[in-house]
Amino acid sequence: MKVLVVDDEPDIIELLRYNLVREGFSVDAAETGDMALKKVYSGAYDLIILDLMLPIIPGLELCRTLRRDEKTRAIPIIMLTAKTDEADKIVGLEMGADDYITKPFSPRELVARVKAVLRRTKEGQKVEREIRTGALYINLDEYRVELKGKPIKLSATEFKMLRFLAERRGRVFNRDHLLDAVWGGEAFVTPRTVDVHINRIRSQIEEDPRNPRYIKTMRGIGYYFSGE
Repeated sequence: MKVLVVDDEPDIIELLRYNLVREGFSVDAAETGDMALKKVYSGAYDLIILDLMLPIIPGLELCRTLRRDEKTRAIPIIMLTAKTDEADKIVGLEMGADDYITKPFSPRELVARVKAVLRRTKEGQKVEREIRTGALYINLDEYRVELKGKPIKLSATEFKMLRFLAERRGRVFNRDHLLDAVWGGEAFVTPRTVDVHINRIRSQIEEDPRNPRYIKTMRGIGYYFSGE
């Protein structure tokens, strides 16, 4: 497993390198945002540990750039920063970070969370042609959805959104991410359209759309599919 550490503090880089290499990881490093971007596009990384306060390209902007590119969208990102405000954490998660760790940090905890993120990512990448959870059944090949054995009629766009969330269960996506994933570059589609389609899907698959079981909202961040 190859990890890219992006931080402008050499001591932090060496601390992370030492602890990650001890656990069997291969570690590369970059001290500026532009250098990190070049490395990501020229190499293959399994995970990125990203500081927010970076020269040239700030961490949030770099994260946003990677999440918008199909080639780099799936690389898990752990943000590592001295910013401890809850608002900063929410912004980081909205930009697509998979986890958020504040400085000072425990190297052992960070390594454990790196392993946890990689484990979740690996599980999420397993090819599932059928998804069953509770009373809901989704057949990804046949574009078929059933609730308690009864067929549910969804539009092509609604199914695409449901499939995107279900295949990445537990991961939170904001409106912009869902717009990119479902509608691509269609300029006329607005973030409000995401809410409309989520409500339509909920009206079809949820027994109580006001208290959804499958497609849930994380207030202030976005939507996620629950496998509970």
